[in-house]
Amino acid sequence: MEKLIVTVAPTGSVPKKKNNPHVPVTPKEIIECALRCEDAGAALVHIHVRDKDENPSPDPVLIAEVVYALRDRSRLIIQVSTGGRAGTDLEGRIKRIQMRPEMASLNTGSVNFSTWSYVNPPDETEALAREMKRLGVKPEIECFDVSFVQNGIDLRDKEAIEEPLHFNFVMGVRGAMPASIDLLLHLRSSLPAGSTWTVSGVAAAQLPMCTHAILMGGHSRVGLEDNIYYKRGELATNEQLVERMVRLSRELGREVATPDEARAILNLPSRK
Repeated sequence: MEKLIVTVAPTGSVPKKKNNPHVPVTPKEIIECALRCEDAGAALVHIHVRDKDENPSPDPVLIAEVVYALRDRSRLIIQVSTGGRAGTDLEGRIKRIQMRPEMASLNTGSVNFSTWSYVNPPDETEALAREMKRLGVKPEIECFDVSFVQNGIDLRDKEAIEEPLHFNFVMGVRGAMPASIDLLLHLRSSLPAGSTWTVSGVAAAQLPMCTHAILMGGHSRVGLEDNIYYKRGELATNEQLVERMVRLSRELGREVATPDEARAILNLPSRK
């Protein structure tokens, strides 16, 4: 197997410090946390930012502060979220990628979560994908449902996305895909040849789903965005969650990729 890429999603849009005091919310906290996670073995960081009240923010100035600092101080692959809790208008999403991170999330469908609808109209998704292509930003196709995989393939067929494709299976969110090994096998079998894939298991699903990804040749995403606990009743840090994935992967006989090795696996341009 190729080496494991460990992605860390340290902040997300939902958890606040009242839920877990280790959630980084200011640009400085996010930057310093990402650097510690790189030291722990993460190769890729998925970036959200917050406003002064810890709410999700689409502010490109805050995003740029994090992106430019990490570009200067780390080798991490930087992936910016274009997700909807920080605002779903196309213009705002495009502004989040104008500082040209190496990667950005691309949601290729709509889904009803437990309390709100996450709507991604096909024309806007395609426009965002084409803008990523123009800027040289590789999309990570975020899959909250099985249909999102085919929607990503359709964008490839329209030449809005270039191969090889990269997918992230988000499993365990209420109202979206359940965290199931049988479903994970189906998702993997649905991908075009040469694609790469990551699993994001939410809450208690994080550990088992990411462990199965290790065994199945995929990659693993951990972090407080998806899960605030290390185990039942014990709050986690991002660093702990990264360290556990690294340790498990090595125990299972699979070495962990450095950021530069991850770039080669994901077919990203090498970085000087």
